[in-house]
Amino acid sequence: MSAPDLLRTIVAAIERMTMVRRDREPLGALERRAAQASPDGDRFEQELGAAGRVNVIAECKRRSPSRGVLAAAYDPAAIARQYEEGGAAAISVLTEPTFFDGALEHLTAVRRAVRLPVLRKDFIVDEYQLVEARVAGADAVLLIVAAVEQPDLVRLQARAWALGLAALVEVHDETELSRAVDSGARLIGVNNRNLRTLAVDVDASYRLAAKVPPDVVAVSESGLQSRADLGQLAAAGYRAFLIGERFMTDPDPAGAIRALIGDQGRGASLSGSPARTRRVRATS
Repeated sequence: MSAPDLLRTIVAAIERMTMVRRDREPLGALERRAAQASPDGDRFEQELGAAGRVNVIAECKRRSPSRGVLAAAYDPAAIARQYEEGGAAAISVLTEPTFFDGALEHLTAVRRAVRLPVLRKDFIVDEYQLVEARVAGADAVLLIVAAVEQPDLVRLQARAWALGLAALVEVHDETELSRAVDSGARLIGVNNRNLRTLAVDVDASYRLAAKVPPDVVAVSESGLQSRADLGQLAAAGYRAFLIGERFMTDPDPAGAIRALIGDQGRGASLSGSPARTRRVRATS
């Protein structure tokens, strides 16, 4: 018997929940609320692509399908404040409820607690979720290539930027990376965790590093534990690192971040990190 496809299961659940929320509050009404928000996707992009320092996206999540509950007493705002104190460049907040115990309210709480850019990490398959992210206070959203067809990837990415939200486009292999590049992605995250099997293989980041265009900000995600990991990946071309469980299971998240990025905090650098040219988005 083949292993269950976790990604397909999650996406199916997301589609059903989004339909329910859309019935409860139509898109037009949600867009009117979103007009009051002021996301800064450009700042998120700049923070991840900044040269000469270690750019960590620190993640708030209560539970993961692979490890179960990570924080029984989960206070995302308090955790985010510790991340900011420790020198994170941005905060990622899991908002998927069924498999990660997330909620949009967690993102809103984090937005109110910190000044850093905030990423909504979820399985986004519908424009409605992008508008929700803006309402909740996000500056960026995660778009998973494996979760959507190519026309939807292009459409959702364009819509995110139009809403002022940066789009971090996540890939797992060469085929998905090619799709991300073809879609015009400006931020590409290589997830070392296979979302279908939950297996972690950091070699995925090394295999794909040279194939990420030089004007794209490359982000390595999952399975990163030490400063040596970050240094080697930076030398391969990665400019930012998304880390969650490593911090969520540490009693001192601020200290854990400092241990990774060095005593100089966000001004610290990783030797051997090559310069990349940040793409400048044309204005209409």
